[in-house]
Amino acid sequence: MNEITFRQLRYFDALAGQSHFGRAAAACGISQPALSMQIKELEEALGAVLIERGARQVRLTKFGEEAALRVRDILRSVDELGDFARASRGWLAGQLHIGMIPTIAPYLLPTVIGDLTRMHPELDIHVREALTSRLIQELVEGRLDTAIVALPVSEPSLTEVRLFAENFLLVRPGEDEGTPVPSSETLREMRLLLLEEGHCFRDQALSFCNMQSSPPRDALDASSLSTLVQMVSAGMGVTLIPEMAVAVETRSASVSVARFKDPQPSRTIGMIWRKTSPLAGQLLQLSEVVCRSADALREQQDGHRVTPGPKRRSGGKHSLKRRAPRQKRSAMNSRLARR
Repeated sequence: MNEITFRQLRYFDALAGQSHFGRAAAACGISQPALSMQIKELEEALGAVLIERGARQVRLTKFGEEAALRVRDILRSVDELGDFARASRGWLAGQLHIGMIPTIAPYLLPTVIGDLTRMHPELDIHVREALTSRLIQELVEGRLDTAIVALPVSEPSLTEVRLFAENFLLVRPGEDEGTPVPSSETLREMRLLLLEEGHCFRDQALSFCNMQSSPPRDALDASSLSTLVQMVSAGMGVTLIPEMAVAVETRSASVSVARFKDPQPSRTIGMIWRKTSPLAGQLLQLSEVVCRSADALREQQDGHRVTPGPKRRSGGKHSLKRRAPRQKRSAMNSRLARR
């Protein structure tokens, strides 16, 4: 058997995940012919066919499916060895793969990345935006080091650390400003605009309205909070959005924003990582940075509301509720890494 290289294994792992030579090549940062050649050499080394090559996508053979699982285990073990070496240094450095869900990433990410690159100059940050289910899968498989999601995720193999809580706010057409805020029962009778299936925020909104997983008859779906707000501005219905999204999503829309009566709908944001991760200590330190970033975001949003945009109408102050401080916090290194 010819020698099998880790490069070939990583390329095959990417191809198995993407099911497409072009996308896999882009993910690996190489040309498509180079990827194809490496896969061919791996097949020759193994003496077996790994993939069925089609015109538009590739499909794993039965042997390829089994090989993909074993390759992922091998690569995860190698990555964990690297993590162990990084953990032994006591601070965050090198590559860090962070996942975020779409209802968090556009709003919290700029502040978090800015703080991390300033505090950790030796850190090479890679961000992945995806739905919670996908992030959990990639975290368990070792493709991600950590993820920022809505809790709980209820995955036994993962550690969950609470960061902060935030309320959901009602977004409705601008002409509705000043009218009574509907109750959760009343919302069930209105045209409620929701994120499409798969978003945890959709399920949380439905839960507040006591709709379980069944939306109202006239509900409309969208793929982003931005689209939902623009649909409200066009008079198509009402929606709920998280507090951190208010400043960004309502600044150019003719809508009004209102707070529900207590108990207000809310969600808990947290960080998750593998219980077996050697970087657990460093990731706990990282969670403290994210908390401070959330505080900074809140202050920015409060300043933004003093001078609202020409079309934006918002009701009341909105703030992120940070987790209660621990009596003893892990000491943070004075300098940390930039890419």
